[in-house]
Amino acid sequence: MSRMIKIKKGLDIPLVGKASDRIENGTATTLFAITPDDFPGYTWKAAVKAGEDVLCGSPLLFAKEEPALCLTSPVSGKVAEINRGERRKIMFISVESDGKDKQIEINKSTDKASLKDALLKSGLFAMMRQRPFDIVPMVGESPRDIFVTSFDTAPLAPEMLTGRSLDTLEAGLKALSTLTEGKVYLSVSKNSGITSDIAEVVEFEGPHPAGNVGTQIAAIAPVNKGETVWTLDAVTALRIGLLATSGQLDYTTQVALTGSEFKDPHKVETRIGASLSTLLKGQLKNGEGKIRVISGNVLTGVMVNSQNGFLRYPYRQITAIPEGDDADEFMGWASMKPSKFSVKRTFPAFLTGLSKPFNFDARIKGGHRAMILSGEYDKVFPMDIYPEYLIKAIMAKDIEKMEQLGIYEVAPEDFALPEFVDTSKIELQKIVREGLDYLRKETL
Repeated sequence: MSRMIKIKKGLDIPLVGKASDRIENGTATTLFAITPDDFPGYTWKAAVKAGEDVLCGSPLLFAKEEPALCLTSPVSGKVAEINRGERRKIMFISVESDGKDKQIEINKSTDKASLKDALLKSGLFAMMRQRPFDIVPMVGESPRDIFVTSFDTAPLAPEMLTGRSLDTLEAGLKALSTLTEGKVYLSVSKNSGITSDIAEVVEFEGPHPAGNVGTQIAAIAPVNKGETVWTLDAVTALRIGLLATSGQLDYTTQVALTGSEFKDPHKVETRIGASLSTLLKGQLKNGEGKIRVISGNVLTGVMVNSQNGFLRYPYRQITAIPEGDDADEFMGWASMKPSKFSVKRTFPAFLTGLSKPFNFDARIKGGHRAMILSGEYDKVFPMDIYPEYLIKAIMAKDIEKMEQLGIYEVAPEDFALPEFVDTSKIELQKIVREGLDYLRKETL
């Protein structure tokens, strides 16, 4: 029988634009790209040249610090572009698909060494994350435990395992169990019906961020100084299971088109790194106002260009909301309209109910100011950490204080909700990312 954990602190943000169950085939997309910035912790170098032929699973980039660790092509075809930014930093490498999906040969994995080699070669290793530091795992380390999450509670997030084989998931969990001497934990939503003979299944109930792996780790077995755990979602575990049992690579993904600016929010079957110009063609509303397109959810996603952008990690959701820069309303952000969402009791929406869908835009509704120690972060932050004091320690670059206040447990996404409700409009996720990078640089 699985363990049950109820998360009490948090907030479900009711956005307009939930995707229907209709699934559209995205095979018209022919251009795909891998973005190194989605895989923190390493310096990525190009392994190919423009115009070079590649197979599905061929390395496009390799880690300077660990050449065996690769980021691979999701399709077979020809390298279209190696896009570079300032100081020749690689922004993305794109591949024009030939539609044949020929893949590299990878043998079935029967032991720890062969499995790790296959994960490195296939690019699946880079799809996992390590805590502390929220980076791609260090290749030479063995994790204390591995945490797999099978559900997402972020705004408008789709179901993760719809139409997926639970037998393949079990094979993935079995493969992961060979990589650690500790436990493999599988987090599931309440009454999901998912079971496992390999992993310890833990049910979660409650508002967002109950689906965040950081919240789950804190509730199950927190990370202490000197310990390392690996995290991944169930879709990546499925890919690992398929690779371990058959040697086959699966870079397909089901993406939900969500948000108020889609004509018909639904799901699309495509591949990792798909070009948005094809994927979103004819999907967005033709309103007068500008539209913000986000690869991911509104809390932690990355703003992308709908004409020349690509589907970013973790490749499960695209959100479109109004920019709001053309909004013209009495009193601006302080407007008392009932249609304005707010968690504060000073606005009418708190009285009429916060469960109905609201039409959000991208405005921050207020100005930047000094941090106010009002306890507002604590109301939506379920981890046993003092978030305001941790943020202040990070800003002061006080390593000893950061360690005492629990920085080894957190990732930027854990501060997405506090950032949303923050009266001071501070970029908390950016601060946490910079703090983790600074701590890693100074202590390793």
